Amino acid sequence: MALFSSKPKFNPDEEVPDLSGKVILVTGGTAGLGFESILQLIRHNPDAIFFTGRNASSAAKVISSAREANPNVDVKFLECDFTSLQTVRAAAESFLASAPRLDILMCNAGIMAVPAALTKDGYQIQFGTNHMAHALLVKLLLPIMQKTAAGGDKDVRIVLNTSLGYKLAPKGGIVFDKLKTDGSNFGTGSDWTCYGQSKLANVLHCVELARRYPDIKAVVIHPGVVNTGLVSDLPFVKRFIVWITTPGGLLTPQEGAHNQVWAATMPDVKTGAYYEPVGKLGARSEYSNDTKLAQRLWDWTESELDAYSN
Repeated sequence: MALFSSKPKFNPDEEVPDLSGKVILVTGGTAGLGFESILQLIRHNPDAIFFTGRNASSAAKVISSAREANPNVDVKFLECDFTSLQTVRAAAESFLASAPRLDILMCNAGIMAVPAALTKDGYQIQFGTNHMAHALLVKLLLPIMQKTAAGGDKDVRIVLNTSLGYKLAPKGGIVFDKLKTDGSNFGTGSDWTCYGQSKLANVLHCVELARRYPDIKAVVIHPGVVNTGLVSDLPFVKRFIVWITTPGGLLTPQEGAHNQVWAATMPDVKTGAYYEPVGKLGARSEYSNDTKLAQRLWDWTESELDAYSN
C-alpha cells in the first residue's frame, strides 16, 4: 500500500552495469516483481541466478523465460514456502551446497493485508512471512556473503523490500506480545495493521544489518504501488483503497522491479538507507528511526531463530 505512485525514470537495460562473476538469489521469483527482477538482471551476465518459490510448474516457466533472455546464465529454482521456517532452512542449505559465493540477496517475497492467520511456526502470518522467513534466510547466508566480501568483492548486497505501508504499523511500532497471535486482536483494520508492522520490521532489520555487518551493503526499498497479485488478489474493497490512494496510477511489474534492481546494482547506493522509486532517499517515520526498537527486534528475532539455525 502507498499514498502515491511515482513513475520510475530508470532504464535497467542501459544503466545496470555488467554483473559478470556475480551470484544472485531472489526470493519470491516465480511471479511479480521477483520474476521481473530476474529478467532485468539476467541480461547483464551474472554467473548464476537462484530464486525461491512454492510452485515448481511456475518455476519452470521462469527458467524458460530467463534462458530465452540469456541462455548463458545458470538459473536454478529453490522450492520454499515462506510460511515454514523449516523449508527456508532447507532452501538455504540447498543454495549453500551448490553455490560458491553470494553477491546479491534480493528479499522480495511477501504478502499483503491477508486475513488473520498463523504461519506453520506460530507467528502472525504477515510478520512470519515478510520478516521472520527473510531474517532466517539472511542469517543462514550471511557467512557466505561475508566470505564473498572478504574475497575481494567489496560490493556484496542485501536488498529488502518494504512498502510505504510500514507507516500503518501500530502504536509502538512492533507489538511483541502479539507476534505469536493471528493479529485479529488489533481490531478493525487489523489486516493492514499487521501488514504495516511486518513492513516496519523490514526497515528495522535493514538498519541493524547495516550497523552490524559493515562489509555488506544492506538497503531497504519501496517498489512503488505495483499491479501484481498482491493488489489484484485483494478483495474489491481493499483493491479500491489501493486505487484511490494511488492517484498517479499503479506501476507495471516491469516498472515496479526497477527500484530493487537499482538498489542491487548501482554504485551510489548507501548502506542502511531507505529508497523510494527510483533511487530516491525516502522520508523516515518515527518508529523506523528508532534505534532501540531496531535493536530490540533484532535480539527478539535472533532468539526466536536459534532453533532453526543451529
